[in-house]
Amino acid sequence: MAEQSVLLATAGYDHTIRFWEALSGICVRTIQHTESRQLVSLSYRLKWIPLANASLSFKPTHSGNPHVRLYDAQTNNGNPITSFEGHTGNVTALGFQSAGRWLVTGSEDGSIKIWDVRSPNVQRDYQLKAPVTDVIIHPNQGELVSCDQNGTIKEDVPVRSVSMAIDGSILVAANNKGNVYVWRTKNKGDFTDLEAVKQVQAHKTYITNAYLVFHRSRFELEKTLKGHSRWVWDVAFSADSAYLVTGSSDNSARLWDLSTSETIRHYNGHQKAVVCVALHDISI
Repeated sequence: MAEQSVLLATAGYDHTIRFWEALSGICVRTIQHTESRQLVSLSYRLKWIPLANASLSFKPTHSGNPHVRLYDAQTNNGNPITSFEGHTGNVTALGFQSAGRWLVTGSEDGSIKIWDVRSPNVQRDYQLKAPVTDVIIHPNQGELVSCDQNGTIKEDVPVRSVSMAIDGSILVAANNKGNVYVWRTKNKGDFTDLEAVKQVQAHKTYITNAYLVFHRSRFELEKTLKGHSRWVWDVAFSADSAYLVTGSSDNSARLWDLSTSETIRHYNGHQKAVVCVALHDISI
C-alpha cells in the first residue's frame, strides 16, 4: 500500500478531529472545536466524500449535537466549508451517496434528512416515530435502510446499527442486547421479501457498531481482537478488508492486521475517548 495515499481521521470527546498518516502513525493535522456542546453525545461521525481523484479532494464530515459540518481535509483551514442545519436533536447517523452529490443524516429528533452537498438546504425530510440510531444508503443508491430506538427491525430492543452487503443481498442489524440479526433479500434489495438467515449472540451487552464484510458469509465468530482497555466505539475496514482501524474510550485508535490479529500501529494524542474513525485508503 502507498503510505501517502492512506489517510486516517479520528474524532473524540476532546473536541478535536485528528488526521494521521495511517502507516507511519504521524498526526499531520488537528482541527480544534470551540463549541463544547457539539460532542456531548455519542453521535459523532466521520465520513469521506466519494469523489474522483479522492486523494486530493476528499473531505471528512462530522456530526454533533445537532450540527453537520463539512471540512476540507487538504488545507490548514480549521473552519468548516459548509454547515447543514435543521436537526433539533443529536445527529446519530451520516452517509454519502456514491458520487458524493448528496448525504443523508439521522437524528434523535426522529427524522431522516437528505441534503444536497452543494446546498445546505434539506431536500427531503422523513419523520419517524422514534429516535433514529443508524441509517445507510442501499447499494442501488435509491433507497435508505434505518433502525431506531424502538427496534423496528427486530424486537422491542433498541437497534443500534445496520449494515448491508455491497450487492444488496444481505442485511445485518445489531441491538443493545448484543444480538446480531441477518436477513437475505431474495431479490437483492427487495425489502418486501426478507428471509431470516441467522441470529447471533455476538456480545454480552451493547453493540455500538456492526459492519458487514461481503465475502464473510458464514456468520460465525472468526477471531477476537484484544488490546483496547475500554469500550470500542467505531471501526473502519480497509478497502481489501485486510486491515481494521478501531477507536476506543481508552483515548486511542489502533490499526490491526487481520491476518495476524496484531496491532501494527497505535494512534495516541486524543485526551478523551475516540468515538469515530474514518479511513481513506483507495490504494490499499
